[in-house]
Parts: sequence; structure tokens; C-alpha cells
Amino acid sequence: MSATITVQASVNAPIEKVWAYWNQPQHIMQWNHASDDWHCPNASNDVRRGGNFSYTMAAKDGSFSFDFAGVYEDVLINELIMYRLADGRAVKISFASNGDITEVVETFEGETQHTPELQQAGWQAILNNFKNYTETLITIKIK
Repeated sequence: MSATITVQASVNAPIEKVWAYWNQPQHIMQWNHASDDWHCPNASNDVRRGGNFSYTMAAKDGSFSFDFAGVYEDVLINELIMYRLADGRAVKISFASNGDITEVVETFEGETQHTPELQQAGWQAILNNFKNYTETLITIKIK
């Protein structure tokens, strides 16, 4: 049994914006990478129970890519996303509004190829990119 790993971030944005930027493919492709030498050139997302998603994660130099994909098991708009990855691991993401701050907490079953610490660091880096992307868009639109 692999470890259960949690990452979290406080995003300075209203929950409706956080939800939209988390789930809309045109936004996902902007923030869904763990480091600057990777990117997400393709994303499809059908956010509903039984819906599928697939995000292509690729090294910018073209040396490696893979699809991060799964099926939604539960979706409560602006509150909860639960999905199962193609390899069978479960992921739960909760969204909680505290005024104009949204708490995002992701809990996932780790895989066995990488240490839990490395997996946590990678997922946290992606979540931090999401936070920075969302807060930048909110700041630009407020001005």
C-alpha cells in the first residue's frame, strides 16, 4: 500500500474563479507543470461524475511526455473533486471559501516508483503554479 500524500495552498481569489481556473482546459495548460522546463500542451476536462480528463505533461525539449488521465467519481461544484487515475490511485481535492481566499487541499494515493517526499514536492510545485497563475490573473483583472 502506498502512502497517502497531501498538498495544500491558500489562493487569494474567490472560490468561483479558483474553480474555473482549476477546471477550464485553456487555464490548465497555463499552470499544470512542476518546473519551468515542463509544460502542458494539451488538456481535456469533462468535470462531472463519470467524466474523463486527460492532461499531456511534456518536457519542453521534447525528450519525454505522458498523459495524466482519469475518471471523475464525484464532483460538487466549488467544493469537491474526487477522481481515480488511470493506474487506479484515488485523488480528492477540496475547495473551501474564506471570503476572497480559497483553501485548496489535494490528497492522493502515492505511487511506488518515487519517494513520497518527491511526489509531494512535485504535486506541491504544480499547486503553487496554480496559486501564482490564479492570483496573477485576479490582480490583472482587478486593475
